[in-house]
Amino acid sequence: MAVALLIAGGVYLDRQSSVLNHERARAQVQAEMSLIRAKLEGNLSGNIQLVRGLVSVMATDPYMNEARFSALVSNLFEERTQLRSVAAAPDLVVTMTHPLAGNEKVIGLDYRLNDAQREAALRARDTGKLVLAGPVLLVQGGRGFVGRFPVYTDSPAGRIFWGVISAVVDADRLYADSGLTDDNLGILVSIRGRDGTGGHGAPFFGPDLSYADPLTSEVVLPSGTWEIAAIPKGGWATAAGNNWLMRALMVIAGALILLPIGITGRLLGERQQHFGELQTREYELERLSRRLGLALDVSKVGVWEVDLESGLETWDDNTNELLGWPADNAPRYHQDWMDTVHPDDRQRVEEEFRRMLAATGRFEANYRVLLKDGTVRHVRSIGALYNEPGTPERIVGVNWDITADVTLNEDLRRATQLTEARNLELELARVRIEHNALHDSLTGLPNRRYLDDMLTRHADAGYGGSGSMALLHIDLDRFKQINDTMGHAAGDAMLVHASTVLRDNCSSEDFVARIGGDEFVVLTSASGGDLALGALAERIVAQMRRPVTYEGHECRFGVSIGIAADRVAPLDARRLLINADIALYRAKARGRNRFEFFSEALQAEVVKTKRVADEILNGLERDEFVAWFQPQFDARTLDVVGVEALARWQHPTEGIKAPDAFMPIAEELNVVATVDRLILEQSLAALARWDSMGLAVPRVSVNVSLRRLNDEELIDGLKQLDIAPGRLSFELVESIYLDEGDAVVGWNIDRIKELGIDVEIDDFGTGYASIVSLQKLRPTRLKIDRQLVSPIVVDPGQRQLLASIVDIGKSMNIEVVAEGVETMEHAAILRDLGCDILQGYAFSRPLSAADLEALLRSQAWRKAS
Repeated sequence: MAVALLIAGGVYLDRQSSVLNHERARAQVQAEMSLIRAKLEGNLSGNIQLVRGLVSVMATDPYMNEARFSALVSNLFEERTQLRSVAAAPDLVVTMTHPLAGNEKVIGLDYRLNDAQREAALRARDTGKLVLAGPVLLVQGGRGFVGRFPVYTDSPAGRIFWGVISAVVDADRLYADSGLTDDNLGILVSIRGRDGTGGHGAPFFGPDLSYADPLTSEVVLPSGTWEIAAIPKGGWATAAGNNWLMRALMVIAGALILLPIGITGRLLGERQQHFGELQTREYELERLSRRLGLALDVSKVGVWEVDLESGLETWDDNTNELLGWPADNAPRYHQDWMDTVHPDDRQRVEEEFRRMLAATGRFEANYRVLLKDGTVRHVRSIGALYNEPGTPERIVGVNWDITADVTLNEDLRRATQLTEARNLELELARVRIEHNALHDSLTGLPNRRYLDDMLTRHADAGYGGSGSMALLHIDLDRFKQINDTMGHAAGDAMLVHASTVLRDNCSSEDFVARIGGDEFVVLTSASGGDLALGALAERIVAQMRRPVTYEGHECRFGVSIGIAADRVAPLDARRLLINADIALYRAKARGRNRFEFFSEALQAEVVKTKRVADEILNGLERDEFVAWFQPQFDARTLDVVGVEALARWQHPTEGIKAPDAFMPIAEELNVVATVDRLILEQSLAALARWDSMGLAVPRVSVNVSLRRLNDEELIDGLKQLDIAPGRLSFELVESIYLDEGDAVVGWNIDRIKELGIDVEIDDFGTGYASIVSLQKLRPTRLKIDRQLVSPIVVDPGQRQLLASIVDIGKSMNIEVVAEGVETMEHAAILRDLGCDILQGYAFSRPLSAADLEALLRSQAWRKAS
């Protein structure tokens, strides 16, 4: 029966193991296939989105030359994409492509005459929508996916078809970046749906898996779909694993079950053999019993005997005394004994007596007896069947008082339990203290102390013995705004969410720690290369960007990540932390919500930035920052109507330096407001000096930063200066969201106007200033940026754009200033367009105060004009 049950159970377990292995293999294939599908969709969508901006520009500037086209397209290639080239095909004939090198053959290609590309090009023209075709063999060589964007322009006759913009996505690079060619990929992948036709299309990647029961999924494209199919490498049978190990284990387990059965049978046989030997020793036992009697009398052990045939029991004096009966040698019966046993123990003792005698011929039990005076004693009884030839079967046994032993054992047991409980509390306290010392109480993640210990522990052999170590320094973006606006409880919830995201995206071998308020660190191996580290950082950035709901409010924040790796043992853990921090600083400087790798060039740049920062602080102490001035002229009379004050750094060894050489670092040092104040004071002093010299300078314009506008003490400081109304203008030099501006900024601007100081919008057309902003702010002037002014000589469309800006200014009674006037031809066009004031190299470069005074005396600009 045991063998039959073991075989049946083994067959069942074997089948269940096969089913579970197969389901596990399908889940693993599904996970890897989903990751590849997501990467394909993300990469293709990213490439398409980059090109859409170029399509919009081409629609507004259909006569764009090749140089401007290449300049615009080159910006697209600065992003990490799979784009191979972008071509412009007016009327379906390619006239421009970037990059040109390697793509010369595509110039002059007429899509209508190319059999491979005609259908997709005509479909884009006829439908007016993006058409993604491929993979196709490219004219310039290789394979690629071609996205064709139809371009329409507005004309008096209406919206007309101009041509197409073709973006070529390199097929091999797309496959590689999406993980399809990864040597570590554990699945075979097949993709069908050429030209986005989904499961009805032809396969174009991988073997035909339709015969192998593959898992399938749909890849959603900007134009159509693909169908991706996958099976494990080696097929489902290999992936499901080998069950022979399980079968061997079941055989061993069966053997272990059957072995005791055999041993038990052998022991029973030996027992029968020994039973006969015991009979021969009974006589020897009788002789020994006399000796035992003496010992019993001394030890107060009571002896009892039960005649099983008559039920009569014989108790000695010790037994009578122990059980509370008189020592009268009167016959006793089984019920007399049971009446003495404590009521709570009677049923148990009776059952044990019957069961043990029937099973082994022996009786052994501990129980309590309740005496007539209420005293409770603990008794131990041992008895055994005894049989003499020719006499009824009987039981002979002994009783003795174990009350003292039971009491002592109870005391010992209670003491042991108390000791164990205290030891457990001490151990739990020790574990809790050690855990609290090494972990963050809010997120449960390891803390900075634990991180330092891990860095020291893995410095010699690398993380996990890999000989390398990588550290991701993570800082939450916009966390302070959430904390300030919604409270610390919301901030704590965001920190817990961030820790969960990090745990979910890191493997179980990675070490994740919280080392500061909103700073986290991921410690891992660098053996997978920068590509694996970048993929990890990219996943973290993408998931952190998703909104989080807290008490009905949607909270959004992101992360900046600095990555540093060391692959030369022994590793310098301290340097690794510094390098990751440097890379994090770069990620924040480049716009946040991104990650950056540490490099030697980055370290050199940081060293240089530190040196320049020290020199800036020293320069402020030595008054090395001076005001230079560029005059502004009436567009019609060419009279000087004002000057713009510009900050220059009179470096002790490098000479005069323009703002682009020091202003970004000054912003990081928070000293831009100080520079603004110095330039303002020098400009007012120069204006007073020119008035005393009889030089006509009606107004000076001074740049003011957003940080200065946020200064609550700005107005009090301006009131202390002697500023005549109309003689000073403030230029808002930064792109300020005036539609949703800070309350302090708005209040300061209103007070500035009340002091008689004009407000100008600088670099109009490049920032965030909107029409609504202009209506709210009502500036005195707006300055058109030089980027809009420069091309007006050769670009009629740009002149029309400038005319529209001038019309907006005139309609709102705002003076229009054009900067970047390089030639007198620029000046003439701007004057005819209606600009009020001109500023640029055509009249004068920025000058020192002394040089400006000489220019004002000579009026040399009139001769040049």
